[in-house]
Amino acid sequence: MPERLEQLKRWLETELEFRDYTITPASADASFRRYFRVLHNGVSFIVMDAPPEKEDSHPFIDVSRRLYDGGLNVPEVFDQDLGQGFLLLSDLGSMSYLGALDARRVERLYADALAALASIQVCDCDGLPPYDRDLLLREMELFREWLVGKHLGIALDERQHAMLDHVFALLADNALAQPQVFVHRDYHSRNLMVTTCNNPGILDFQDAVCGAITYDLVSLLRDCYVEWPRAQVEEWALGYRELALQSGILHEEYEDPRQFLRWFDLMGAQRHLKAAGIFARLNHRDGKSGYLADIPRTLRYITALAGRYAELDPLCALVADEVLSALD
Repeated sequence: MPERLEQLKRWLETELEFRDYTITPASADASFRRYFRVLHNGVSFIVMDAPPEKEDSHPFIDVSRRLYDGGLNVPEVFDQDLGQGFLLLSDLGSMSYLGALDARRVERLYADALAALASIQVCDCDGLPPYDRDLLLREMELFREWLVGKHLGIALDERQHAMLDHVFALLADNALAQPQVFVHRDYHSRNLMVTTCNNPGILDFQDAVCGAITYDLVSLLRDCYVEWPRAQVEEWALGYRELALQSGILHEEYEDPRQFLRWFDLMGAQRHLKAAGIFARLNHRDGKSGYLADIPRTLRYITALAGRYAELDPLCALVADEVLSALD
């Protein structure tokens, strides 16, 4: 899209009066947005390029303000041209959590991320879209449509379809039974930046909703891009539960840690069905094949629940016996 880049440069030069600047690609995400790093007068900025016919930038600006007002480290919006789809943002650096997580730093980095999550969950979510049953079910359907059907060409029989319908409803019920809070919706290692002050920097929050308390916790601790031992994950999850109780995010009626872990595990199943379907869709619809390598790890989180929740055993068997085996 060289013409789009030229349009962006004209905006910088004519509207913002940038001179003697350099512009380099910063990153792209799973949508139509692209990001550029612009160095001008010794200051580094990020320009978000979100074609208005493809992406609505209003939610980004709204959620950014909510999180910024909550004390979170998010990009500050310095200037904008929504007609053209350009935003000038502060630069949170180039070191993501994914590139920094190692045995020496993981505890500190996750402690910072969990503390920031508590701050996110007390932010005002009035007016955000609800993470309702329809949305939860539509997300899980991506697994059936794009991964099982489109990518693998597996023809499910009537019994298997009925099983998925039942499990999808169960997982939606689990999400809706939880306290509903501000949900970032992609709170994982690729969207958290290591920063020297107010760590972490938080990106890609424009799809925020009001939803289940364990959703972002699952995104962080059962990350599609990096995996940790189950015992460690449960220790972190229950540590966050204590923080949520102390912070008033969770109340005493939800004090049972076994209930919290059930919420967490079943919420993970919902998210990982969704993510696996999205990764397949990105390949077939958008020509982005790089995410296919993350599907096996994502689905193994589901098969690891076999024997823990009898109601999920048929799903675990389908994923293990037909889906993962077909991916090998």
